[in-house]
Amino acid sequence: MPVSGMRFYIIFSGLAILGLGFAALHLLDRSDALGFLNGALTLGGSMVICGIFSLKMQWHGIIGAGIVALLGAARGLGNLPRLAKFIAGERTHGVTPLLELGVLLICLLLVVKIIQALSKERLRRMLESE
Repeated sequence: MPVSGMRFYIIFSGLAILGLGFAALHLLDRSDALGFLNGALTLGGSMVICGIFSLKMQWHGIIGAGIVALLGAARGLGNLPRLAKFIAGERTHGVTPLLELGVLLICLLLVVKIIQALSKERLRRMLESE
């Protein structure tokens, strides 16, 4: 994938997480919604910033987005027990576990895409040096 495609993917992922945060305002009660929105603004905003930063220094922005996505995925994996309880029928936090699952999937897909892009770049540089 060309670097410009990665930039789009990073910015789009950040905007999707921001969108989930704003959707939480309409789907959750006030205290849960504000907590989720705060996390979504932090995670999604930092991804958008990394995507914009990659315009000036492409690999620094892409690697930064990979680290942010890895942190978001790690946080999302910690929320899987609440998803299991949600599936079992416990709805004390509304649909928060489903929104957290969405963020987890976005972050995992972004991590995989960035690892693929870095591997291709490494291979390209190795072949170029020979």
